[in-house]
Amino acid sequence: MRFQRCKILFGEENFKKLQKTKILILGVGGVGSYALDCLYRSGVTNITILDYDRFDETNQNRQIGSEAIGELKTKRLKELYPNIKTINQKMDMEWVKSFDFEPFDIVIDSADTTRVKIELAKRVYKKLIMSTGSAKRYDTSKIKVASIWKTEGDALARKIRNELKKARFNKNFTVIFSPEEDKCKDRGSCVAVTGAFGLTICSEVIKRVVG
Repeated sequence: MRFQRCKILFGEENFKKLQKTKILILGVGGVGSYALDCLYRSGVTNITILDYDRFDETNQNRQIGSEAIGELKTKRLKELYPNIKTINQKMDMEWVKSFDFEPFDIVIDSADTTRVKIELAKRVYKKLIMSTGSAKRYDTSKIKVASIWKTEGDALARKIRNELKKARFNKNFTVIFSPEEDKCKDRGSCVAVTGAFGLTICSEVIKRVVG
């Protein structure tokens, strides 16, 4: 059976709980696509993904489905993972403020825009697992999981913390981050790290549901 080894690991009842968990993945690039793959292979049957971008040749070093250059990421990933639901939509401030997050048990933020990530945290911090900077790094051993207030060594996490403090927001939410020092100045990236971020997010989901 396809998920037999997952059932052995999690237990029958916990596996059923995981299957029924409703998950929203915001951004399915180098991090989000691996979170999707891991959750799908772990038996989750109710996954919705949001993205508006098309695959580009430069995505091919790190993104699942990126061989389909020019195709919408949501369309291609729906072909690879037929049971998922898709939203082809830009994740901007207006969308975050108006979208109904209530049906979802867990929201995974693997998007890039800082202002949008901050607004999302304010709305869904109880359900949120956020990825911060995974580019410019290649050492997976540095990856950590912590409250946003316990992150260190990551410029994006620091900016998010500072802006939340200015807004007098003090709630906790889970962040995947790496304090590894940047290895380049531009947009260099390695799938060893971006993929590991996504797999770590998947692990955090499983722990939250079955642990």
